[in-house]
Amino acid sequence: MSEPVNFDLLKKIPILTKDELIKFNSEIHTTSSYDFKKKFFSETSGSTGQALTFYKDEVWDSYNRASINRGLSWFSIYPWDCNGYFWGFNFVLLQRLKTKLLDFLLCRFRLFSYSDNDLDKFLSKCKRAKYLEGYSSMIYEVAKLANRKGVNLKNIKLIKGTSEKIYPHYCSETIKAFGNKIISEYGSAESGIIAFECPAGNMHLNEETCIVECIDGKAIVTNLVAMSFPTLRYDLGDYIEISDTECDCGRKHKVLKEVTGRVGKNIIGFNNNYPSLTLYYVFKNIALESGLELTYRCEQHTVGFLVVYLEVEITESLVSLLDSEFSKYFKNDMKCEYIEKSTVRIKGRKLKDFESFID
Repeated sequence: MSEPVNFDLLKKIPILTKDELIKFNSEIHTTSSYDFKKKFFSETSGSTGQALTFYKDEVWDSYNRASINRGLSWFSIYPWDCNGYFWGFNFVLLQRLKTKLLDFLLCRFRLFSYSDNDLDKFLSKCKRAKYLEGYSSMIYEVAKLANRKGVNLKNIKLIKGTSEKIYPHYCSETIKAFGNKIISEYGSAESGIIAFECPAGNMHLNEETCIVECIDGKAIVTNLVAMSFPTLRYDLGDYIEISDTECDCGRKHKVLKEVTGRVGKNIIGFNNNYPSLTLYYVFKNIALESGLELTYRCEQHTVGFLVVYLEVEITESLVSLLDSEFSKYFKNDMKCEYIEKSTVRIKGRKLKDFESFID
């Protein structure tokens, strides 16, 4: 009989930061040591504004998908059920066709923008869906539209929010429109699914695939299934609280009481609103298409105007590239000002890629 694992040994391992994952990226990858039959390119949006890229092995990816589907099963949702997905879109023709094909195979439809036409079409498709998932700010916008139009969609069994903080007022709108609040799936690309909310309203840690420590209020995560890009005692950059109380649902996984590190606010244009993670796609496309990985932070003080701080020299060619990419998402609804900074980080504060100062 094997001895029980002593998790206290983890404390002897130094805490790993995202900056170190980026700096020592090639050394952390273990593709030369393991025979991976299949691996997938992945990246994070990153609160630091700089994307982390890595390769995910097939077993790790399978565990991740299984974790999601187990959480969905708690709400009687199956992988083949029709579902609506919010955001995540590439305007390159080939990528757009690939996205549409994959969505079709997954019985999924998605919302690309906040335009009235797209919102109306998406809302109509929701009538045949079993669940919705994606960025909470966009789910909220669709729920508001449904309520304004008097559309009541009680066919929706589950609404799952990812990547952004779920504000209480979001749920009041979704309950009215869909009969359900937004439940939370918490995780990251590099750490996998960390926790999933149960029907009783508590976030259960995914202890089969990760170990979560709370040190000085911070989430320190060890991924147990990642072989191609192992992360031990990784500082995720979020502030959390873990409960000692078992959930009434009977599930024995520890409960993640609170996540306070993710904030999702809208960028407000002259005529429309946009999720803050739009910035991720802007800079992701620049990195993929131009090979230029930019460290950035954006602020909004006035409706329709966005201040973009960058840790590079602002040249005419860079401004042209930025304007072109921003226009794909905001069109003429936003004006951007680019400011060069030696560092975009504000001393003494966690760096966010977007901050809104509009009430």
